[in-house]
Amino acid sequence: MGVQLRIAGIINESIADGPGIRMVVFTQGCSHNCPGCHNPQTHPYDAGEVIEIEKILSDIKKNPLLDGITLSGGDPFEQASVCSALAGEVKKLGLTVITYTGYTYERLLELSEQREGYAGLLENTDLLVDGPFILGRKDLLLKFRGSANQRIIDMDKTRKQGRLVLAEI
Repeated sequence: MGVQLRIAGIINESIADGPGIRMVVFTQGCSHNCPGCHNPQTHPYDAGEVIEIEKILSDIKKNPLLDGITLSGGDPFEQASVCSALAGEVKKLGLTVITYTGYTYERLLELSEQREGYAGLLENTDLLVDGPFILGRKDLLLKFRGSANQRIIDMDKTRKQGRLVLAEI
């Protein structure tokens, strides 16, 4: 048996979860419990289904229209090691990886020293949408995020410049 990921579901093609045409993998499990969350069914850690990442990769390879994948949830960092492995394989295919998280980038850096897979998932992410969803800051006009506190971070530029760089989207 290969590497397995617990998911809430997959959307094979989406234009709403990042630039271009993306496969969206909704991971299962989230501890943030943001009031007004768009995906509360993804919070329980024991719900959803278990799938091998090879199956996801196989489906990606069958679709030449994809620009990349979006890891959403739940919170992909709750399964960081497996999501990192999946993201690394997607990058080898020449595709991009967007990761959504309820953690801030700064908190992820702190946790990456303690929690397995966090640094790898950050390394394999091209765009990071960070921060909890805050109902009072909800804005339907924002691109690819739900509330104004959330940032879209260009991880490639952030790594190169050694400081947080927001994406120009």
